[in-house]
Amino acid sequence: MLSEDSGLGETKDEEGHWVAVSDLMAGLMMVFMLISVVFMINVETERDKIRDVAILYDQLRTQLYRDLNEEFAADMPRWGAELDEDLAFRFNNTDVLFDKGEAEIKPEFQAILDDFFPRYIRIITQASYRDDILEVRIEGHTSSGWFGARSDDEAYIFNMNLSQQRTRSTLAYVLGLPDVRQDKTWLKQHLTANGLSSAKVVRDNKGQEVGEASRRVEFRVRTDAEGRIATILDKVQ
Repeated sequence: MLSEDSGLGETKDEEGHWVAVSDLMAGLMMVFMLISVVFMINVETERDKIRDVAILYDQLRTQLYRDLNEEFAADMPRWGAELDEDLAFRFNNTDVLFDKGEAEIKPEFQAILDDFFPRYIRIITQASYRDDILEVRIEGHTSSGWFGARSDDEAYIFNMNLSQQRTRSTLAYVLGLPDVRQDKTWLKQHLTANGLSSAKVVRDNKGQEVGEASRRVEFRVRTDAEGRIATILDKVQ
């Protein structure tokens, strides 16, 4: 026969057990809360870093655009060229670039490159820019047409081959200029040739392709902003 004291002892043991469990749960909740707070702080820190990188590279892009525009503003009209704020330096005058269907640079374009490229490289390889430039792209663009092509796909492939040949001949020419010899190592690490066929044709306000404007050569600077932001995001994940 159980005494009243033994029943009371069992009740106290049960209460003690539940108190211990509740203390454990409370402790675990505190741990999870601390982890969450630390995680949120880290996320906010990384977001701040991403914002700072974006601001830095926007300022770099803006200043580089200003420097290039100041250097070439007087030359662009006679070259048939323009400079976009996205740092694309575009040569639009197809009459002086290449003969139709050919990849050999015309003498008129050679003369332009002789003047343009050494000055261009002198600006973008300044100490304030050179370490933040990921790539200098020579881009070749064509219209979508090709006389004699049996399909749009065939025209695209023919134009892809042509645009690639043109960018390679342009790259070979500028690398051989005597005024860029001191920057040859940097150029080989950053200068690329990219034939894009008719992937980025120019269209008017009605959405119609403008053939003459589509046939162009561009020098486009890419900064390392995307790479640095990607590195930050990898650390967050």
